[in-house]
Amino acid sequence: MAHPALRGVYRQGATGLQALGAFRFCNFRLNRGHIFNESAMVMDMETVDIRGFRIHRGFLDRAAQAALVEDLRAVAAQAPMFSPMTPYGKPMRVKMTSAGKYGWMSDRHGYRYVTQHPYGVDWPPIPEQVLAIWRNLVSNARAPDCCLVNYYGEGARMGMHQDRDEADFAWSVLSVSLGDAGLFRIGNPTRGGKTESIWLESGDVVVMGGDARLTYHGIDKIRFGSSSLLEKGGRINLTCRVVD
Repeated sequence: MAHPALRGVYRQGATGLQALGAFRFCNFRLNRGHIFNESAMVMDMETVDIRGFRIHRGFLDRAAQAALVEDLRAVAAQAPMFSPMTPYGKPMRVKMTSAGKYGWMSDRHGYRYVTQHPYGVDWPPIPEQVLAIWRNLVSNARAPDCCLVNYYGEGARMGMHQDRDEADFAWSVLSVSLGDAGLFRIGNPTRGGKTESIWLESGDVVVMGGDARLTYHGIDKIRFGSSSLLEKGGRINLTCRVVD
């Protein structure tokens, strides 16, 4: 049975334990002494620029990816993943949760940021590992207010959209890919027109700033089973934004 706070608003997705299980990584032995910091990142990676989207290929090495997944399991334990409804009354294909001052929400009332999980608990803090990536690629001056965690299972996708629920579009959006490859489609400042696509692999990081900040983009599909990072397959995407 769905939690009372979710009735009529959200369709409950995987249970907390199932969501956590989806985050378990495999085929890699994590050194528990490994400390994630800026020096642990791969700094000689390839950088691709498509319509202002700066794609840092292989920014996170395997150890950093596994350590980050472990932190996300802790986030999902405090704020279980759920499947929100769109304003049109249809469930989204991805499961999600958030960390930080705000979490991103969708229901029949529209898209917005809220200060609590649907269960009525505060969102957990953004993991330090995520903040280290933000400091390295976006800004030391201010931390993001929200880290949205999306989980794409087999067959999941994300339609073309703009990130426009924030107060100040001068701040870049940071996106981190973990697990199975996702086909990332980049459009235009308005709907329609020609698009370009690129496969995002586990460990890739995208920065959307400047002219790209309000460009339409989405995930057409994932290549399920293409990565061994997550025990049950699938893709995790982190999206960090300044909200206020």
